[in-house]
Amino acid sequence: MTFEPRELSPDRSARDLFGAEVRRHRIKAGMSLRRLSEVLNYSKSHLARIEGAESLPYDDLPSSLDACFGTDGFFVSLHQVAKNEPFPGKFRRVIEIESRASIIEQYQSAAAPGLLQTPAYAARLMHGVQPHAPEAEIEAMVSARIDRQKRLRGVKPPRCWFVLDEAVLRRPIGGPEVMRDQLNRLIVCTAEPGITLQILPFAAGEHPELLGGSLTLYTVPDQPLLAYEEGSRAGTIIEDRSGVAERRESYDLLRAMALSPRESKALIRAALEDWTSCRPPGN
Repeated sequence: MTFEPRELSPDRSARDLFGAEVRRHRIKAGMSLRRLSEVLNYSKSHLARIEGAESLPYDDLPSSLDACFGTDGFFVSLHQVAKNEPFPGKFRRVIEIESRASIIEQYQSAAAPGLLQTPAYAARLMHGVQPHAPEAEIEAMVSARIDRQKRLRGVKPPRCWFVLDEAVLRRPIGGPEVMRDQLNRLIVCTAEPGITLQILPFAAGEHPELLGGSLTLYTVPDQPLLAYEEGSRAGTIIEDRSGVAERRESYDLLRAMALSPRESKALIRAALEDWTSCRPPGN
């Protein structure tokens, strides 16, 4: 099968421009990705993610690129700008919408919401999605995710309503210790006045979002309601009125099928006890 490189949008961000320039200089030099990886002694898969603006280098790659292409500090300078953009372009608009939303309503089928994750839990998820990413890159992505949580403690925090599938409490992300800390974090959040958390139990059976992923509704002042659906690899912003109305109904049904906030807190505590019983011998 012939590899088809992703179409680039260098005018979208410095991060995209960095990737586009790597590809442009590589092609100009008549080099394949494999050949460039051999010359730089760098992972071919990571170079592909960099060209696609899905990742940034967090080491001396920019200076190595300048040496390889004779660009006299061009990639080093461009990297200084690009590294201030921690999120890939495809997620940047969603993050911007989230930052302005007055109400955030979210359903998660498999993992705790990013706004409620602990650093260790977030790191394990990042490793799962990008198992070959350098540790420095994982740390930068985790830092960016945790930084988003500051808004929940700001002067005018959004009103948040989370519906989580029971699988979020049971799936062993990072092992017992990471899960204990994450479930404790969820319990603490249930006491926050602007946060409502409900668990959709396994006993609820089939439901509108059975296929998994996540659904988020954003209420932004002076704008129509927006919906965002995300799977393991991609996300879609829904803006048309009929599409948003359909997601609104799905979310309301999920909320109606979920346990009450008090019952949900009790189920989280029960799951926490299960993870506590998983302590290693001698603890």
